[in-house]
This record gives sequence, C-alpha cells and structure tokens, in this order.
Amino acid sequence: MTQLDVMYRYGMPPSQAAMMALARIREVYGIRGLVFDETARTVRLEYDATRLTEPIVQGLLRRSGLDLVERVSLVPPQPEPGPQPAAAS
Repeated sequence: MTQLDVMYRYGMPPSQAAMMALARIREVYGIRGLVFDETARTVRLEYDATRLTEPIVQGLLRRSGLDLVERVSLVPPQPEPGPQPAAAS
C-alpha cells in the first residue's frame, strides 16, 4: 500500500448536499481520510495510490459538489541555491 496525501483549496463553502456526498467519499475503497480546514478553505485527502490516482480523487471531490479552485502543494518552497564557494587549489 502506498499512501499519498493531496490538498485542494476550495472556493464556496460546501452545501449540505455536498457535505453529505463528501461523507460518502470515505466509503470508497482506497480513501483513507478526509480533513477540512474551514479557515484556510482547504480539504486534504489521504488515499491509497495502489488503488486510486490523483485525477480520480479530484473527480470524486468535484462530483460531490465541492468547488475546487486549485491544488495546494504540501511541499514547502525550497530556497534558491546561492553561489557556491570556490574550491581551494
């Protein structure tokens, strides 16, 4: 089993019907968890990559009625590499 997390930012808060559909997503074989952050307007989903792909996961969220705006990177930005010190001869 290969567990992956993906996070999306959503626009409009989910309706009651969308929340009920999202609750049923947890029943899909391969979905491991679903976490909402209402303040940041993000949803984080953990899934088994041997069973599902990220486009399928995104489709499940969209079909539930969630207004997905963008995918959020879970990897923090890396600093730009600076100049390398000259090698001593």
